[in-house]
Amino acid sequence: MAGRNAQILIAADYFLPGFRGGGPIRTLANLIDHLGADFDFTVITRDHDLGEEEPFFDGVGAEGGGAGRAVGKARVWYLPARRLTMGNLRGLLRSLPHDLLYLNSFFSVPFAIKLLLLRRLGAIPKVPVILAPRGEFSAGALAISPVKKICYLAAVKMSGMCRDITWQASSHFEEQDIRRIFGDRASVVVAPDLPAVARPNVGAPRRLEKMPGELRVLFLSRISPMKNLDGLLLMLNGMTEPIQLHIYGPVEDLAYWEKCRTIIQELPSNVMVEYQGAVAHGVVAQIFAEHDLFFFPTHGENFGHVILESLTAGCPVLISDQTPWSALEENGAGWAFPLNRPEFFQQALRECVALGAAEYRDFRKRAQGFARLALQDEHTLQANQGMFALALQRGR
Repeated sequence: MAGRNAQILIAADYFLPGFRGGGPIRTLANLIDHLGADFDFTVITRDHDLGEEEPFFDGVGAEGGGAGRAVGKARVWYLPARRLTMGNLRGLLRSLPHDLLYLNSFFSVPFAIKLLLLRRLGAIPKVPVILAPRGEFSAGALAISPVKKICYLAAVKMSGMCRDITWQASSHFEEQDIRRIFGDRASVVVAPDLPAVARPNVGAPRRLEKMPGELRVLFLSRISPMKNLDGLLLMLNGMTEPIQLHIYGPVEDLAYWEKCRTIIQELPSNVMVEYQGAVAHGVVAQIFAEHDLFFFPTHGENFGHVILESLTAGCPVLISDQTPWSALEENGAGWAFPLNRPEFFQQALRECVALGAAEYRDFRKRAQGFARLALQDEHTLQANQGMFALALQRGR
């Protein structure tokens, strides 16, 4: 590979310009932004966003000749559903030059299961593989549709499809999750998700002042059991203080959303709830700035880009302890509590309701300061560069 950058082929269910897929899209976009000068990235992905049917563009790629489409520092192939068969994927991977295959999920059928099987059968180039499970092995994630996941895990381990791959863990907690399933001999590299590349000359969002005796609360995420919107609503059901909750995000699970709507109808009159739908990433910073608190009692995040985005916008956070963001309270940027202690969340909400404008300005400044520390962490960039270098070296 002397004289050229190593070529990395990324396989992911969703990618830009999509945004409904949430954190995994941001993770890949940030990775390519940071490392696009070190490696040549190609992405294969679906031609539509999560929960949508309309394709982003007419045709696969938009430059003719099946050349793919330039998106930032990557070349992206957008595939319609009919091209996600084993045969078509085999042909595509054999035609796209790559030194390493990067999988952005373990349970994705077309972009993990099929590709690992094709590789095991020798039907595609046997280049090194990095697989980033993106929190899929956490206890909370495995508890959703557990039978299917247990059966697939058993089949994978019996077949040896993952025996020689490198696992990317976004934290030491995720490393433990991976080793719990695949054993201590699994090759695991801890490389935290990269934050967004700082953009110069980006104007500060308009901010609304916080008044004592009121609280504007935000939930912004995919509406699915993993994100625990129902748990949030049940905590609000025990509140007597005036709270306004705005819910943003695509409905991923209709039955789950109906469950949440039933809880909303039973909330006391002091809690006002509005569902605002899905929003594009470009307006997220302004939405955070218009709220006093980001309330996110998730069952598990391997990183939580939305948490960093909230802090960056100066919106303090109230989250579960199932994320890497464990130092919030000691930095004065918010709280991270265990889900089995709802009274802790409710007490934090009461404290926020009582705060006035001056106190909340200090709260927001501390949140932004904590975000700046995270954004300046050079070790995260070095860990990601080292992960690719290690996997490529193993391939040699």
